Formats: sequence, C-alpha cells, structure tokens
Amino acid sequence: MKISKIAAATARRLYGLCQVNGQLDDNKLRDLVSKLIAAKPRDFQAILASIQRLTRLEQARRAVVVESATALNDAERQKVVAGLTKDYGAKLTIEYKIKPELLGGLRIKVGDDVLDGSVQGRIDRLSKAF
Repeated sequence: MKISKIAAATARRLYGLCQVNGQLDDNKLRDLVSKLIAAKPRDFQAILASIQRLTRLEQARRAVVVESATALNDAERQKVVAGLTKDYGAKLTIEYKIKPELLGGLRIKVGDDVLDGSVQGRIDRLSKAF
C-alpha cells in the first residue's frame, strides 16, 4: 500500500503523542489505535500501517543480542544490563547466546549498533590491518 506524505506525517505526530519521556507507552498506543479504528478518519488504513511500521522500528531498536564465548553468570548479566540501560534506555529486550567461536569477550548487538569486544573480533580487525 502506498502511504501518502500526509498520512505518514499524521502517523508520526500521533506516534509522538504516544511517547512518555522518550519511551513508547503501550497503553497510549492501544488507545490511539482503537480510537482511529472507531473514528475511521480519511486514509486511516495508511495511518495505521505507518504507525505499525514505526512500532516495528522501535522494537528493532530495543532488541539486544548479547553473544559470549561462555555462559554469563547473574552478576555479569546485571552488569551488562546496567550498562546497556544507561546507554540505550529502559525496556530493552535482551537475548543471550553462547558462541564458542568468539574465544572470549562479548559481542553486543543493539538494533543496528554492534559493540564487538570479543577476542575473535580483535583477531579479525588485526588480520584486516595487514
């Protein structure tokens, strides 16, 4: 479906109203969607599609994958979560994976950002330098 500029701008404005302190408020978003469906303003399907896209993008920005060579204990996990919360805010969806090929350290993916502090990553960067 082709979304007009007006519908996309309206969706961005409405989506902005659903945020509190830079975080998406799920209840406000639910209320907004139900009111849009009930009122059925002009081009409401395009507005809903655009809001859905914005929500998916926000969820992708909040998805975190922490890869390590060995399993992390609770103290290490809390340290990682505290650092990520400080840098990226709350409401992060964190998934832990064990990848022995990293040899040591961590590789953290937050949305599009990749923080590679693994031994394998250092070896790869060193080999590319030569």
